[in-house]
Amino acid sequence: MNHPVPELFGSMVFGDAAMKERLPKAVYQSLQQTIREGSPLDPAVADVVANAMKDWALSKGATHFTHWFQPMTGITAEKHDSFLTPADGGAALMEFSGKELIKGEPDASSFPSGGLRATFEARGYTAWDPTSYAFIKDDTLCIPTAFCSYTGEVLDKKTPLLRSMDAISREACRLLKLLGKDCKRVTTTVGPEQEYFLINKEDYAKRRDLILTGRTLFGAPAPKGQELEDHYFGTIRPRVKAFMDDLDQELWKVGVYAKTEHNEVAPAQHEMAPIFETTNIATDHNQLTMELMRKVADRHGFVCLLHEKPFDGVNGSGKHNNWSISTDSGENLLDPGKTPAENRQFLLFLTAVIKAVDEYQDLLRISVASAGNDHRLGANEAPPAILSVFVGDELGGILHAIEEGRDYAAAEATKMTGASVLPPISKDTTDRNRTSPFAFTGNKFEFRMLGSAMNIACANIMLNTAVAESLRQFADELEQADDLAAASALLIKREITAHKRILFNGNGYDDAWVTEAEARGLSNLRSTPEALPHYTDQKNVDLFVRHGVYTPAEMASRQEIQLEEYAKTLAIEALTMVDMIRRDILPACVSYVHELSDTAASKQTIGVDNTTEVTLARTLSAATADLLTHVTALENALHCVPDTDAAGTAMYYHDAVLAAMEAARADADKLESMVPKTRWPMPTYSDLLFYV
Repeated sequence: MNHPVPELFGSMVFGDAAMKERLPKAVYQSLQQTIREGSPLDPAVADVVANAMKDWALSKGATHFTHWFQPMTGITAEKHDSFLTPADGGAALMEFSGKELIKGEPDASSFPSGGLRATFEARGYTAWDPTSYAFIKDDTLCIPTAFCSYTGEVLDKKTPLLRSMDAISREACRLLKLLGKDCKRVTTTVGPEQEYFLINKEDYAKRRDLILTGRTLFGAPAPKGQELEDHYFGTIRPRVKAFMDDLDQELWKVGVYAKTEHNEVAPAQHEMAPIFETTNIATDHNQLTMELMRKVADRHGFVCLLHEKPFDGVNGSGKHNNWSISTDSGENLLDPGKTPAENRQFLLFLTAVIKAVDEYQDLLRISVASAGNDHRLGANEAPPAILSVFVGDELGGILHAIEEGRDYAAAEATKMTGASVLPPISKDTTDRNRTSPFAFTGNKFEFRMLGSAMNIACANIMLNTAVAESLRQFADELEQADDLAAASALLIKREITAHKRILFNGNGYDDAWVTEAEARGLSNLRSTPEALPHYTDQKNVDLFVRHGVYTPAEMASRQEIQLEEYAKTLAIEALTMVDMIRRDILPACVSYVHELSDTAASKQTIGVDNTTEVTLARTLSAATADLLTHVTALENALHCVPDTDAAGTAMYYHDAVLAAMEAARADADKLESMVPKTRWPMPTYSDLLFYV
């Protein structure tokens, strides 16, 4: 039964309303100060908060609690404990202490550490993050936490994200103080748009590639794809609309501001977009959103696919990271106002972002690097692997005028034409460029390179820290200035001139852009194995160490984990491909050749023309032989993986194994178009993408 949204929203969250109702005033105020200002948590309040949280959870039907954290696997992890405590006389009590709230000790031995600890050093710790509200999921109180090894090294994605938020807050507050504003806290905010596919559960169960890898390793194009552009924003099918309605209800319960939903470009592809939140909470909520998407899809007979490229030949799925910066009073520091050319505060922060993207374009590329996203970036459906910044016509004109040292003359706003009954609408001078990796869209930047399955923490760690470094340098310089206005103007002009190469308002899909970007000196890291070795370049290590986000050891561990994940992903895909070819596709093809041959022989016996069967049998037999040759080559490539470091192994999988997989797939997809549908051993793209 549906409830009014205001009543439903946050009903399963121990949020501000529940805290205010259940906590003593002094405890509530202390906790709110921690949440608002990032001040240290007073341990004395922990027992009081824990008891109130437990009572609230029990009233909602919860029986267990868990420290909900984000290990380096990219998904969330949880170990459940009940509130049950033995009492005298064989009775039981439901208890939850401050110690249990603040700290947990999950076994850390099976989580990737990238060499930070030995396997036998199993102990790990989780620590409560009070800035992200606890919530109830599946009758379990979920407490968002950070995760580290027993020696203190960070093993999760939340901790460095919180550190990066501290870094950008610290440096932004310094700069704002010079501008006459006393801020205690500056926060970055994010609204991550989430793309996904829905397919029938019955079809999914018949595709081992989807089950084991999340994407189709085979599949000839359907007769119809997205050519007619009739799916994007089209009428939502009733089954899908029922799923979306159910998903909204589940997300609203746990405090996710699910706002927008629509069909995306590819058939069976859709999108959900939330309202922006503080980056830390937005990250938690996006992880929760992906989990609930899968769970709710199952209830409706669907499987939700979050892989970046589940189907070849149609658009893949991304995740647009709408990023901005706000003060503790709610002022958006990327809001240009009515006269952006005269808005010194806006121009300083805009320049800081442009400088950061240019100087750390490699880190931003690394933050979206994965085996899945490599299939998507630059494929005329997503931004290219080259970083560039789109600022639109008006801001582009302002920055060009600053560079040339002249006043900006604003052009008259273009009016959109229409029928007389329609209201006049001015053309948006900052309208987004869909081919831009990093586009300014009015009062925020939209980082569009993220893959749909990714944890958004990675991209925002890089972005926060890089911008913090720009702001640090600006504050260092301007704190020494006698004339702040003059010094600011010179700084903005110098930095815009120095980093104008990263500004590009054109078509990022055009091949000419690749040539131009190279001439500008921009990096083009086309694949994950090409990008990841730059993670530990000295300038990047210096950046993270300077701002206290990572230690050198923590960076090296993440580099190794991601390289190993890339190689393991391709190994699983290749082995799955070999298995499906050997056990499913080759037998189906051989069987059909046998049937054709028998029919041809029978016709010959009675003197009937058998040209059709003979031709088909010969063609199919030759194509089957090609597939056997290429699957054998793929097996050989898998047997010859060199015994080298993680970077060398990842590059081998990219150069040798992936190439062998593509050759085998081409043969299999050719055969699919030759074998009767009744004999093909798996649902086709027509089945998967065009259901009713």
